[in-house]
Amino acid sequence: MMLSRKTAFVILSAFSAFMILGAWGFEFIGAMPPCKLCYYQRYPHWLAAGSGILAVATGTVALAYIAALGTAISGLVGLYHSGVERRWWEGPTTCTSGDVTSMNAEDLFNQIMSAPMVRCDEIPWDMFGLSMANYNALFSLGAAALWIVAARKLS
Repeated sequence: MMLSRKTAFVILSAFSAFMILGAWGFEFIGAMPPCKLCYYQRYPHWLAAGSGILAVATGTVALAYIAALGTAISGLVGLYHSGVERRWWEGPTTCTSGDVTSMNAEDLFNQIMSAPMVRCDEIPWDMFGLSMANYNALFSLGAAALWIVAARKLS
């Protein structure tokens, strides 16, 4: 059985909505506040869900490509965040810790007091060795590909 384009758009729009709901679940039920990069992974899913709903309502295929772009951006931020968590590269200085050996006590105190409560370079949860950022990268990039397939191939 082949999915219709409209059904695929509904499913993929729901995917982005569920990604946001899942993030809220970890935040509010699981008591795991997000870091700065976690928020950056959520915003594009709003774009994808909204564009997808509009694509379903209007039948405008161009909106599906906007949804694909949203999920792809979320996935790419997830890849970047994954590298920060694994310490493959440095993340933004506003959500990771840096070298403190050359700091005097006053500068160190000021850095500590101005630092965010949640760091981007720590993994608060994982399953099968993959973090939330890893899963977001995998699922979101997969969804972006499915958006494109749905927009091009389904009728």
